[in-house]
Amino acid sequence: MYQENKLFNQVNFSRQDLSEAVFKNCQFYRCDFSRSNLRDAVFENCKFIEPGAIEGCHFDYCDLRDASFKDCQLALANFKGANCFGIELRDSDLKGANFIQASFVNQVSHQMYFCSAYITGCNLSYVNLERQCIEKCDLFENRWVGANLQGASFKSSDLSRGSFSEDCWGQFSIQGADLSHSELDGLDPRKVDLTGVKICDWQQEQLLEPFGIVVLPG
Repeated sequence: MYQENKLFNQVNFSRQDLSEAVFKNCQFYRCDFSRSNLRDAVFENCKFIEPGAIEGCHFDYCDLRDASFKDCQLALANFKGANCFGIELRDSDLKGANFIQASFVNQVSHQMYFCSAYITGCNLSYVNLERQCIEKCDLFENRWVGANLQGASFKSSDLSRGSFSEDCWGQFSIQGADLSHSELDGLDPRKVDLTGVKICDWQQEQLLEPFGIVVLPG
């Protein structure tokens, strides 16, 4: 299926097979994609919320494996319980989106798993990613201000050039992550496990300044 420049208003896509469908420059207002198959679907420059609306589209329990959203307006969308393994979210507005009980993980066995997601250049302000495991993934150049990251794990992920709230540090695991060129205001190395975390020279100065330590150039 290929659709371009279409308006879908209050359309019920729930439980439909839309795998590999392509939508460009489309508007989806108050649409329901619950439990639909969107595997390998592509959305480019699409809007999923009307201006001024207080609720976005529903993707509850969707199959979003390897689905791609680029330059999309997904504010206040609901992804509850969705299978997001391999999802691509690039340069999109996801402000206030809800990913509660969604999964970015392929569980191979009880102890073995791996994650896959490409979330870059997005507005993730006030997004709900509580308890999400998104490890060893591309998560760079995102805005995380006000996001609920309680109990989340971003271990070994690329979080570079990110913008974070001062009070977010300690909510989520970042061991081995790349935090280079990110603002680290509020990050206390005494309280957060920074094992293997990558930062730049100027960030080292930012981290140590609150303790009265002056970092001199080498």
